[in-house]
Amino acid sequence: MINATVAATLVDPTKPFFSWYDYILFCVMLVFSSIIGIYFGCFGTKQRTVNEYLLGGNSMKPLPVAISLTASHISGISLLGLPADAYRYGGSFLLGGICILFVTVATIFIYLPVFFDVRATSMYAYLERRFDHKTRLLASFLYVLSSLLSNPVIVYVAALAFSTATGLKVHLVVPVVCCICVFYTSIGGVKAVIWTDAFQFIFTVGALMFVFVLGVRSSGGISEVWTKALYGERLNLFDFSLDLTKRDGFWVVVVGLTIHWMGTISIHQTCIQKILSVPTYAESKLSLIWYGIGMVTVKAVCVLIGFVMYAKYASCDPLTTKKVTKNDQLVPYFVVDVAKDIPGLSGIFIAGIVSAGLSTLSANLNCLAGTIYEDFLSKLLPKNITEKTKCAVLKLIVITTGILCLAMNFVVDHLGGVIPLNMAIVAISNGPLLGVFTVGLLFPRVRAKGAFYGAIAGLICISSIVIPAKYYQSRGLIKDTTKPLSTEGCQFFNKSAIPSNVSLQLETFEPHSIFKLSHFCYTLVGAVATMVVSIVISYLTNEKGDIPIDESLISPVSRSLLTREVRIVGTTQYRSVDIPLESLDS
Repeated sequence: MINATVAATLVDPTKPFFSWYDYILFCVMLVFSSIIGIYFGCFGTKQRTVNEYLLGGNSMKPLPVAISLTASHISGISLLGLPADAYRYGGSFLLGGICILFVTVATIFIYLPVFFDVRATSMYAYLERRFDHKTRLLASFLYVLSSLLSNPVIVYVAALAFSTATGLKVHLVVPVVCCICVFYTSIGGVKAVIWTDAFQFIFTVGALMFVFVLGVRSSGGISEVWTKALYGERLNLFDFSLDLTKRDGFWVVVVGLTIHWMGTISIHQTCIQKILSVPTYAESKLSLIWYGIGMVTVKAVCVLIGFVMYAKYASCDPLTTKKVTKNDQLVPYFVVDVAKDIPGLSGIFIAGIVSAGLSTLSANLNCLAGTIYEDFLSKLLPKNITEKTKCAVLKLIVITTGILCLAMNFVVDHLGGVIPLNMAIVAISNGPLLGVFTVGLLFPRVRAKGAFYGAIAGLICISSIVIPAKYYQSRGLIKDTTKPLSTEGCQFFNKSAIPSNVSLQLETFEPHSIFKLSHFCYTLVGAVATMVVSIVISYLTNEKGDIPIDESLISPVSRSLLTREVRIVGTTQYRSVDIPLESLDS
């Protein structure tokens, strides 16, 4: 296989391949990740209890937690997708710095104080205490479904990068990557996940910086990159139009991306579980702040790499000339192009891409195990089982979900448009989840019935927009307008080979503008629909009389809505809603 690839490369220099240096670096990353899992699973403190397996015994330090969070939330989708997005559509993600500031403040003051006090292995336990068991199961189901459907996409994108650079078949790469990740996650628990993420983050950051520096040098320097990005309309970030169908309007990005990141940070099991692995609330806030800085920095570098790619190919677009056939292949193509004279650099970059995929997958598998066990299996298992048995069950869940992820990859390859599909899946679940958590924390009068049906309404609302929108996009009825691209500087390129834009249009149907809504707004729509329906139903259908509320389940910013009357039951402090519900009927 390798020899055939090398032979093809000798014929066509644009065909990528790995040198033995690249393979060594890639294998070192995988082997070292496994060693970390073996150490925490078989030596050290081991993982003898559920708390140690899922929360690290609440003894982790803020810096490795922050690094792990950054690594696990920057998958191959970001490392491949963001530069390609900036290359084709502009650098709107540079506005993420504003968004992450809002997200960090909201998380620290609204969400984190309550979640840290609850300290549940599954954060959906909060919904059971605040509302009821039915609402908790609905939220857990949404999270599990979203993760199960997203994991194969994460692995596939990482494998696609390796396949593009080596010529190996994707389905030969996926099993190796997936099995190694399942191995060290299952035996090492959250400690293995966090420390492996920290190690893999070095590969990711190293890859990004190497590629960025080389790309800038090959493109004529920073000033040349910036000038071409400016004249190529990649820096048009301040379109203050309120049109929500504009893909990259300022308000669409800032508001939409803020709400989207709140759904993936403020109330997401993967993020909150790691933040709760530190011993104190002050350290959890510090972890979150460092995570925000790391996340913005890496995403900004990804966007800048997109600008560098545009500066290099401003006059000869690889997509138009068919040197690559997919957006996701732009970055590997660019890396092989700029690093062809430096042995090992391509290996570092692809190791970084695969590392990012492993980080995200390992975090998801660990959190999936905790959620499935706590919210579904623990009710069915005997009450007197030992901690050792519980850990064995958790490991079995990790292995099972990993096998399912591996099996689904063989389907993903045939679906087409896997990255847009993944974005739709995340938005469909994040919107209702963010809405139901937010009303629980901020609105004491919202009760179980309102929260449950509000989440269902939010799910129906956003699904009714996203699913038809993706269908219309697949039929070519909805298209995003790209920034200017050119082939004027291409050598030995037959421009007449480019297909004519004039073609028979069999379908003249024009989709409704609601289906053209920017993808940045999907989570916002789901969250708002959930909150509005939850509040309305709670006001209209709740039982009459003053209702006791566990004060610790309400965010500090909303506790002023509770009366001063305090009741102590056991060790739990209750206060009542400010306005008795019967007064609402008068």
